[in-house]
Amino acid sequence: METTSRVAVPGVTDPSPAQGGDRPLGAKEKIAARRLIDGYLSASFPWYGLDEAFTGPRRLMQVGTAADGTVQHGSVGHGDEPSIKSDGSQSAERERFAVVVTVAASPVRRSGDGTGVLDATTVSSAAWLAGSGLLAHTWPPQLDHALRDDWLEQQTETAFELADDLTGPAWSSLSLPVDGEPTPFHYRESEFGWVLAGPTDGGVHIGAYGRGMSAYGLGFSVIQDLAAYT
Repeated sequence: METTSRVAVPGVTDPSPAQGGDRPLGAKEKIAARRLIDGYLSASFPWYGLDEAFTGPRRLMQVGTAADGTVQHGSVGHGDEPSIKSDGSQSAERERFAVVVTVAASPVRRSGDGTGVLDATTVSSAAWLAGSGLLAHTWPPQLDHALRDDWLEQQTETAFELADDLTGPAWSSLSLPVDGEPTPFHYRESEFGWVLAGPTDGGVHIGAYGRGMSAYGLGFSVIQDLAAYT
């Protein structure tokens, strides 16, 4: 069982469309932001993001933990903050973002609290997290609100099946630099955006998803300073 913690931008201010601009974070929001940062800092593995060739805005997004509180994976965002693509509007079409998911590589093992067994994490795990992450920011315009949950459940199951078959016809091969070294990735496109996943030499797997930014020009590297994302 995993839990997630998320704030949009853990900084001093928080955009509030209802008020027409930035507003100071309240006490609870500051606590949530601090907890999110602590989650990234407590991970036992390195975090990956886009390399220095990307010069746009960066932000922390979410961490995923096991039942015992151990950090298992997390996401960092680059470019525009993704909104739900619900109506084919020009604003949604102009979005340019890429989200990088880092997943700790590990075999099947017992949970830290001894209450169960944790599944192995593989490149497929990163592919599924990336695929489901893209779906969370997608909503076909022909669906009404009442049907979105059903659609999302069906599409998430499809994303899981695709991630479980990385050698299948839905995926193509793509070589991208990871810490400066050419690395093979599994890559697929859909009407909602693109998804990719691959290994690293740093004990983690990388997944990524995006829209409006070409995946072919991306490179990944270890995040040396999380302050760049806050």
